[in-house]
Amino acid sequence: MDTMSSRPQDRVVVIGAGIAGLAAALRLAPLPVLLLSAAPLGTEAATGWAQGGIAAALGADDDPALHAADTLAAAAGLGDPEAARRVTAAAPDAIAWLAGLGAPFDRMEASGFALGLEAAHSRRRIVHAGGDGTGAAVLRTLAQAAGADPRITIRHARATALLRDEAGVCGVLAREDGEPVAIPARAVVLATGGIGGLYAHTTNPLGAAGTGLALAARAGAVLRDLEFVQFHPTAMAVGRDPMPLATEALRGEGAVLVTAAGDRVMADHPQGDLAPRDVVARAVFRRVMAGEPVFLDARPLGAGLERFAKVAALCREAGLDPLRQPIPIRPAAHYHMGGVAVDGRGRSSVPGLWAAGEVAATGLHGANRLASNSLLEALAYAGWIANDIRGGEARPPLRPLPLGAGRRPAADVGIVAALRGVMERHVGVVRDGAGLLAAITALRPLADAAPSPLADRALAGLLIATAALRRRESRGAQCRSDRSEADPASAPSFLTLADVLEGDAPRTGTARP
Repeated sequence: MDTMSSRPQDRVVVIGAGIAGLAAALRLAPLPVLLLSAAPLGTEAATGWAQGGIAAALGADDDPALHAADTLAAAAGLGDPEAARRVTAAAPDAIAWLAGLGAPFDRMEASGFALGLEAAHSRRRIVHAGGDGTGAAVLRTLAQAAGADPRITIRHARATALLRDEAGVCGVLAREDGEPVAIPARAVVLATGGIGGLYAHTTNPLGAAGTGLALAARAGAVLRDLEFVQFHPTAMAVGRDPMPLATEALRGEGAVLVTAAGDRVMADHPQGDLAPRDVVARAVFRRVMAGEPVFLDARPLGAGLERFAKVAALCREAGLDPLRQPIPIRPAAHYHMGGVAVDGRGRSSVPGLWAAGEVAATGLHGANRLASNSLLEALAYAGWIANDIRGGEARPPLRPLPLGAGRRPAADVGIVAALRGVMERHVGVVRDGAGLLAAITALRPLADAAPSPLADRALAGLLIATAALRRRESRGAQCRSDRSEADPASAPSFLTLADVLEGDAPRTGTARP
């Protein structure tokens, strides 16, 4: 039962039930929270699929400054030093908070956390739960805590628009059981996840298709660094959609990338198989596009492979024995560094709207995310957002608004497949100006249509393609074959829906929302 129906304007609405949404809902105590989840908890959130872990400087040879330095090095010159400093400093407390909720983190016999190594980290600092089942374990812990919290009401509804008045965002328009519902709110926290489902090859739930970007853009929010889409280099090419992931932690423990002939793919790179993800993804992609299959050889792990139960199970389902044969892999869309531009409190450029997790762009990741920093970022900003909202005032009651009638048309399966192909071909691992223009031409007519699941998907793709075209360089996850050099004057990119639809010049620089 919704216990706050008498004063709905006191309530905070959180859209999304992954790690960012659940952590924000729990951290908002004692404020009442309405959590909107488009599906039953844990069934569509990418958090539950995360095989990596949570990065935190907990080892005796580590400290947050080293963690921040690694984060900024991976970010390819566009990381925000202050965001890196604050998030890495918050990591130990975030782990302690989750452990206090009952998260079953792997531990050493001496009672300390078992710390793993992943690409581009200079220390062993990855905290895992159940080996390669961290995301599922953390999501389960948070969902149980939220379900037991009497302040938090969970409703299965899909947000279709953000409601605005002259002061900013004041609520959410949603579809619940096929009917439009206006939900007033003291504040709205956008935690809708990423955009991997826009691509033909992805490790994300297929429902992760940029809905949050479309909601925020139509509400007038400034967006940041949308061109930076991270492609995980070791998605398992076993005929499944979405693609199962062979976690990066396997390479941290000794697995190697090889061709069918057994040649080491990363032999010429100084960091070898543990180079940053964008570097490894491009190396694998070029081999695959040349018709040369690439494999992840986990046989060197031997009995150590038992720690990666999820990967082993996925291999068995595909008819593979990773102790006897290498795993076929290819890059796939995995994480979006760009998103709704937010400040250090998680505030967007529109009053009343905060964003956390993958849908937000805090500046932490810059042009390339360091492995296992995503869950950490979501946890840190969830706490800061909650502190900020608690310090504000309740909104006046929402004035009645026309809701419209009828159902939003569902996205046609054939058109969705075509759009995923457009994004894969033209806005993928390697891009060029002609391809990006082709993508924009294909996406814009659908993006201009009345809001619907299909229009939201097309708009998210259009925003990303436009940002990629306007960044006339290669940097981090943005690789343009026609602009192969990095621009020394490069800066974060900012744009709005008006910039895209009206053709205005993009805003660049260090401005904050």
